[in-house]
Amino acid sequence: MQWQTHDISNQVADLQDYNIFTSDAVLMTSLAQYQADWYQNTLTESGLELGSSAVLEAAALANTHLPELHTHDRQGKRIDRVNFHPSWHQLLGILRKQGLHASPWSQPRMGAHVARAAGYFMQSQVESGSLCPSTMTFASIPVLQNEAALFAELKDKLYSLEHDPRDLPIAQKKSILIGMGMTEKQGGSDVRTNTTMAVALGAEGRGQGYALTGHKWFFSAPMCDAHLVLAKTEIGLSCFFVPRWRPDGSKNSVLVQRLKDKLGNKSNSSSEVEFQDAYGVMVGNEGRGIPTIIEMANLTRLDCVIGSAGLMRQALVQAIHHARHRTAFGKKLADQPLMRNVLADLALESEAATRLMLHLAAALDAPDDALQRAWKRIMTPAAKFWICKRALEFTGECMEVWGGNGYVETGPMARLYREAPVNSIWEGSGNVMCLDVLRAMERDPEGLQLLLQLWSSSASEQVRQIVVELQKDLAPTEFREMNARRITQKLVLTAQAFLMAEYAEEDIGLAFVQSRADAECGRVYGSLHGQATSALLDRIISRSFIY
Repeated sequence: MQWQTHDISNQVADLQDYNIFTSDAVLMTSLAQYQADWYQNTLTESGLELGSSAVLEAAALANTHLPELHTHDRQGKRIDRVNFHPSWHQLLGILRKQGLHASPWSQPRMGAHVARAAGYFMQSQVESGSLCPSTMTFASIPVLQNEAALFAELKDKLYSLEHDPRDLPIAQKKSILIGMGMTEKQGGSDVRTNTTMAVALGAEGRGQGYALTGHKWFFSAPMCDAHLVLAKTEIGLSCFFVPRWRPDGSKNSVLVQRLKDKLGNKSNSSSEVEFQDAYGVMVGNEGRGIPTIIEMANLTRLDCVIGSAGLMRQALVQAIHHARHRTAFGKKLADQPLMRNVLADLALESEAATRLMLHLAAALDAPDDALQRAWKRIMTPAAKFWICKRALEFTGECMEVWGGNGYVETGPMARLYREAPVNSIWEGSGNVMCLDVLRAMERDPEGLQLLLQLWSSSASEQVRQIVVELQKDLAPTEFREMNARRITQKLVLTAQAFLMAEYAEEDIGLAFVQSRADAECGRVYGSLHGQATSALLDRIISRSFIY
């Protein structure tokens, strides 16, 4: 028998069946700014689907029923297959249907990269693990486009809007996914220490077949139909297209040793593999593997920024939803003055991250513009460092809004928190990003000056003063490497201050600029100065989540 001892009250219902797009004023109003408002109807439809209880349940299931590795079949034959819960394929199907893996390449037009970033940003709020194969496929296409014969075979399958989960040779698939395999256990980010070797099967050079022998320590999404891999020839590190199945239809000898037991990103399988004369086709010029793969890395790093901004947005939305419905000490949490300060501060941080990631995506739509190239080359690694770092603290603060309810795995906050560190590590950790920022500034000093001139043109006196302070940090060269994190942080805060002053509502932009320039504000959320009136705090919060 069950005995009822008390009524259940003051517990917040799950946030579901809401439109992720139309509840986000910043995202909606930014599309026209970047000539991407032609995509608004699609995003509205997608936002409704992604916020539905059915899709949110699929995201939870994909992270409950984790990928399973099967190295051999019942008869003892090597299959190296990873099996997924159907919810994983449901999520990949949604990504594919929206064209988030290829649309700027398959249907180029002004605003295409911003439109794709907006869709990716929304999907990242629902489930992060399924983003990985789509990101790698997206980043691989510009590299593969340079290989005429190979790309002709792959083009239709790469551009297809239908997800095909079948484990078959590429020729038999309706659509394909492409992964990446760079790091090895002895080197990590230092890929120059890679030991995997490639030996020509006949003729040598670009477009020719090779046999690869070696290993990869992180080989994400091993069920992708092919991976772009770094391996050494006699000339040096080169890039290879390594399919899951050989051209003759036999399984390629890419042996999955085990799946990584990761902190987060659980739905996505990351593996260790051994190559035993695995078949691969050289992509790009021999000995130029790193420059070839870096073209992909620039795009995957932007997706790390978008993904972290998406995590921040979802954590914020969950925190505001909880605070609007949870009562403490006689008031709703959202009506408590200190909680309003915390939520408004978080909302400012999320808006600044959103605006920066959209601006970086817009830079891809103007590759011939010197200023936009500077945003891409200098500010993308800088944003990858700062936004991904901020997501860790941000999701933790939003979890705290929920109190103990946020710390349990049955709610959404724990998964958001566990997802946060991965984007800061993958595609180059913090120090790697900051050193890349320094190299980018040294290689493109004119681009740096264009950025500084743009930011100095701000109508906001405080933004102009921030630029002056940044230039002081940029001037010394003796200790520049040691101060790379400080410089990178100031670069991003200056860019965000400019974008907020330029595009946000005037008093909201001012609140961000004042607080981020105030040393006493510190890094603790909820310490906005008293100049941010109660009415302004309320407006920031209400505008940040329209629901």
